[in-house]
Amino acid sequence: MERAYIDFCKRLAHGIAAQFGPGCEVVVHDLTTADAASTVAVIENGQVTGRKLGDGPSRVALEALHDRRHHALEDRLAYLTKTEDGRFLKSSTIFLRDGGGEVVGIFSINFDITMLMTARHELDALVSTGTQNEPEPIPQSVTELLDELIEQSVRLVGKPVSLMNKEDKVRAIGFLNDAGAFLITKSGQKVCTYFGISKYTLYSYMDEAKSLASADGES
Repeated sequence: MERAYIDFCKRLAHGIAAQFGPGCEVVVHDLTTADAASTVAVIENGQVTGRKLGDGPSRVALEALHDRRHHALEDRLAYLTKTEDGRFLKSSTIFLRDGGGEVVGIFSINFDITMLMTARHELDALVSTGTQNEPEPIPQSVTELLDELIEQSVRLVGKPVSLMNKEDKVRAIGFLNDAGAFLITKSGQKVCTYFGISKYTLYSYMDEAKSLASADGES
């Protein structure tokens, strides 16, 4: 590779390493060198993989050396690799070509994500909520709480109020009663208006829901 090309890669590698810290190795392989066993021309944070200037090629570099004119060689971005001591790296390999399309070098980034993968595992376990799919809302007032309970009763029945029959409304009222909705001041009036029933019918439905629950418990 031309000296100016290598100098540019060196500055770029230094910038990337400085941006992402000591866990980010950046290495440039010079595939035009006379010594095929010594391709590493630029390296930052070599402690990630234990490599240094003048070391030999990686498997990808070796394949590119085998046929540098192979235009089918494609960059590989954000793939997983592993070091000899078992650390996981997020790697990207970019082929550097000359004006004729021949591969003259490889620019590689290897970011150590071992600790991040461990942290992700711990965070997944921490935020796991079992089989719950929908987050339960936290209302800011009893009015919002009553509105949410009414919406839950409708979801429980599975149809809008306009399509509910008596049995559906009894089921919805029973849910509201069990949830303690009628402990909220003036909740009965709001529920009656929402379901289009009288206060007398509301109490009747509450009693019927209790009877059904008792019968189900005995059966």
